[in-house]
Amino acid sequence: MEDARILDLIIEESGLPRPGVLQTIALLNEGGTVPFIARYRKEQTGELDEVQIRTIQDLLAYHRELAERKGTVLKSIEEQGKLTPELKSRIDSCRKKTELEDLYLPYKPKRRTKATIAKERGLEPLADLVQAQELISGNPEEAALPFVNEELGVPNPAAALEGAAHIIAERLSEDADARAMVRRLTWEQGSFASSVLAQEQDKEGKYQMYYEYCEPIRTIPSHRMLAMRRGEKETILKLVLDAPEEEILAGLKRRLIKGTSIFNALLEAVAVDAYRRLIAPSIEVELRLEAKNKADEAAIEVFAQNLRHLLLAAPAGQRRVLGVDPGLRTGCKLAALDETGRFLEHTTIYPHTGGGKADAAAADLIRMVRQHDCKLIAIGNGTAGRETEVFVAAELRKAGLQAQVVMVSEAGASVYSASDIAREEFPELDLTVRGAISIGRRLQDPLAELVKIDPKSIGVGQYQHDVNQSLLKKSLDAVVESCVNYVGVDLNSASWALLSYVAGLSESQGRSIVRHRDENGAFPSRKALHKVPRFGAKAFEQAAGFLRIRGGENPLDNTAVHPENYAVVEAMAADLGKSVAELVAQPELSTGIKLERYVSEQAGLPTLRDILGELKKPGRDPRDEFKTATFREDITTIADLKEGMILQGVVTNVAAFGAFVDIGVHQDGLVHVSQLAHRFIKDPSEAVKVGEIVKVKVLAADPQRKRIALSIKQAEPAPQQKGAQQQKTPPPPKEKLSEKAAWEKAGFRVK
Repeated sequence: MEDARILDLIIEESGLPRPGVLQTIALLNEGGTVPFIARYRKEQTGELDEVQIRTIQDLLAYHRELAERKGTVLKSIEEQGKLTPELKSRIDSCRKKTELEDLYLPYKPKRRTKATIAKERGLEPLADLVQAQELISGNPEEAALPFVNEELGVPNPAAALEGAAHIIAERLSEDADARAMVRRLTWEQGSFASSVLAQEQDKEGKYQMYYEYCEPIRTIPSHRMLAMRRGEKETILKLVLDAPEEEILAGLKRRLIKGTSIFNALLEAVAVDAYRRLIAPSIEVELRLEAKNKADEAAIEVFAQNLRHLLLAAPAGQRRVLGVDPGLRTGCKLAALDETGRFLEHTTIYPHTGGGKADAAAADLIRMVRQHDCKLIAIGNGTAGRETEVFVAAELRKAGLQAQVVMVSEAGASVYSASDIAREEFPELDLTVRGAISIGRRLQDPLAELVKIDPKSIGVGQYQHDVNQSLLKKSLDAVVESCVNYVGVDLNSASWALLSYVAGLSESQGRSIVRHRDENGAFPSRKALHKVPRFGAKAFEQAAGFLRIRGGENPLDNTAVHPENYAVVEAMAADLGKSVAELVAQPELSTGIKLERYVSEQAGLPTLRDILGELKKPGRDPRDEFKTATFREDITTIADLKEGMILQGVVTNVAAFGAFVDIGVHQDGLVHVSQLAHRFIKDPSEAVKVGEIVKVKVLAADPQRKRIALSIKQAEPAPQQKGAQQQKTPPPPKEKLSEKAAWEKAGFRVK
């Protein structure tokens, strides 16, 4: 019964068709993973995508937790002997956890309060009398006189009425409908207001715009909410929630006062006390948390989008690379890698320390490039990165070598270098050499290398240390899992870290696969996975389609065709009078395949279309073609920048207020959302993505504060509008505060 209700709620809240939701829940209950269900069970789900399946998964978890909590609440109230049919019905019909907790509040075990003390003093009957409001003549003190009892601590009628008021105030504060009304009005009309507490602690003026600031709680953007909370945490700001108190009190009084009685004045005071002392603090905590959660979700979504674009960046592919971890005094660490990323040799050169060491550095560099036939030079973009790039490019030209020099983000490289996986891979190497290897491998295959690093250390988020850490981890892990399975994994070269993100595999299974590979050699086929210890049928079902084997026994093992559908491809090949190997080697043959002939209970048209797509492009990497940005050699520091310069750069981060772009001067520049495009842009991710190569115009540069303002739209002419009747794009609505916030973040004073 409960499962049927949960199904109805998920269908209603997700807006997805019943058959697809029902089948997806069944597949999830059977241990199916999201990537597997989305890719290989399209017939059952009605071709729901990963986002829709994860939505069902999240709603399922939420409503199951809610159902479990309902059971606990009902049992607790029943044990108290206070469970009425009406209350049970209201609890059963709850759809939100907050609604359930409001109903449970009066029955929760609680600490000793003013109301409980008043009850101990025998004043509950007086509270009932006052709340009944049946006395319309006389005065409250006379009505309270019978309840005076000095032995119980009630010395006079005033004390009796005060105790009764506390009881009624607590009742009102625990009324679910009253709390819902206060919560709704506060959310709809309330505002967050901040003021400065300790300006002297804000030396860089990061929170200056929030010294006197107010914005509606319902509409405040994520980045401003998180900035204000951070300022509060650092005791620079004071943050309060301003609620529409007058309207709230009027609503509470209407709920409490039924007509005219001698207790009207007392009940009005009770409403004020109940709100200010009991309800408002509780609702403020709730709504601050709700606003924080809302801001967290928005910030995490931006982080997840950025991470996805970074992980799916185009790989340089199987080319030999020289990884360079640049440095000034400590020298530049060089690490040569073969086509598969296997470490070959390392050395350290000192091109920037003077003392005649530049010639020796050049000789070592050229020897490494020639000896290992390196086609790409990957240079970290940190300290001395641009200086090293200029040096390497000049020496390659002198030597007549054609190796391409590429600047690579080294965010998180130091985290990897000191990690357990780095120590496992290269126990005998220094941390800095491991960093050079990581930089080189990032160029060959960003996804395979970056999965070894905690996503929070990659540097593509905002306020990642302020948001809910468990939710952030869950979201980022889902992104990594999605990207890994979207691209596919080479079974014979992948690290255990990469394998652990394959659908159906755990870290221990990833390690087992690598251990088996090391002991027995490369896997000749997918079916050889069955020889891995504790690798069961369910793991094989979920993972096999995402694992690739180049040059194996079966050419289909290097495609996304699942082994369960090999027989279908074999039938296709047989009907064409070809072998499977010939069909895979000659994609043009697939154009003659009529899919309707192969529809079966197991493989419907959606699956067959996917199979046909694989046969047309077998083993294709779905990521973009590899491209690199070209930085100007004469621009290496902020001091070299001049207003009006047009430069090429790489988007390194996208935030709610704009995008950050690396133009090769050790400090990213900010392109405010208003400077991203010639049309109105609300969400920066509509216009740019992490890793994208863009052309920018320098608007301003401040070397002292290390701030750079850039424009993408001013770097390119506005598109010509066609037709005399073409309407002009309306100007975007003015958002002075949001724009000011972004410019302040960039380091520029905005009046």
